[in-house]
Amino acid sequence: MTKNSVLISEVGPRDGLQNCKAIMPTEDKKAWISALAAAGVKEIEVGSFVSPKLLPQMADTGEIVRHAVGIDGLEVAVLVPNLKGAQLAVEAGADKITLPLSVSETHSLRNIRRTHDQVIEEAEAIADLLSSLPKEQRPHFEGSLSTAFGCTLEGPIDDAIILRNAERLMAAGCDEVGLSDTTGYGDPVSMKRLIRAVRAVVGDDHLTGVHLHNTRGLGLANVLAAYEEGITTFDSSLGGLGGCPTAPGASGNVVTEDLVFMFESMGVDTGIDLEALMATRDMVSAALPEEDLYGFTPRAGLPLGFKGAAVSVAAE
Repeated sequence: MTKNSVLISEVGPRDGLQNCKAIMPTEDKKAWISALAAAGVKEIEVGSFVSPKLLPQMADTGEIVRHAVGIDGLEVAVLVPNLKGAQLAVEAGADKITLPLSVSETHSLRNIRRTHDQVIEEAEAIADLLSSLPKEQRPHFEGSLSTAFGCTLEGPIDDAIILRNAERLMAAGCDEVGLSDTTGYGDPVSMKRLIRAVRAVVGDDHLTGVHLHNTRGLGLANVLAAYEEGITTFDSSLGGLGGCPTAPGASGNVVTEDLVFMFESMGVDTGIDLEALMATRDMVSAALPEEDLYGFTPRAGLPLGFKGAAVSVAAE
C-alpha cells in the first residue's frame, strides 16, 4: 500500500451476515463473494469458525473458504475465537485469521467466553500451530483489539488495559494487531490518539488496519482520521450490514460503497470498480429480502463525469 492506495477489506459475509436473522444460502454466499472479487475487492472476510449453535449463519464457513481460495488474487480472511477455529481455518486454506481480544473483559466473556488471560493462551496456541507449518502455508495472524474505543457493557476502557493487551498479543505471536470500534464509540480525535498510542508500543508496521462501525454516523470521519495517521487497511460491509450480536446497540458497519467512493473521490486508489460493487447489492437484496441496506452513494448514483482514482492518476 502507498499513500495513494488503500486496501478495503469487505467483512459483509462475516460481520454483516452474523447479525442477520435470516441465513443466506451457501450458493448465494459463493456467488456474492465471487462478484465482489470480480469488482476488484482484494480481501474478503468470508466467515468465522464458531459453533453453529451460536451463529448458524456461519455454519458453512469451511465450504465458503474452500470456494473463496480458488479465486485468483483474493486474500481470504476468517475470524476465529480459539485454537480449534484456527485449526479449521488452516485446514480450509484461509490466508488470514483474526483472533478477537475484547479489551472490555465483560464483552470478551460474553462474546467468546474467554478472559484476557485465556485469549492470550489461545493466541499462543495458535501461533504455535502456525509456526509448525511451512512458511508459505502460514496464514497471516492478526489479534484484533475489540471495543477499543468503548463498550456498551463497561463504557470507556482505560488506555493501560488496551496497550497492555496489544503488547501481549504481539508477544504471544501475532503478526499484527488491529483496532476495532465494535460499538461505534470512536470519534476522529480519539481515533488519532489511540492509533498513536498503540503504535508507540507495537511499532508502526504492526498496526495497519482498523475495523470501524457507523453507529452514530462517524464512520467515514473516523476512517479519514485513521488514514491521516497512516492506516492503510479498512474493514467495511456492503450496504452497512452488520454489528455485534453480543454488544447491545452496536449496529452498522461502515458502508463499503460510501467508503470506496470517498477514497476514489480523494484520488486514493482502492482498485474497486464502484458500479460493479454496487451491482452486488442486488444479489444481497434477493438473498436477504428482509434486511435493510444502507449507503448514500448507491442511492444517489455516481456524479456526472466521475472517473475514480485510477483513471485520474493515469491521466496526469
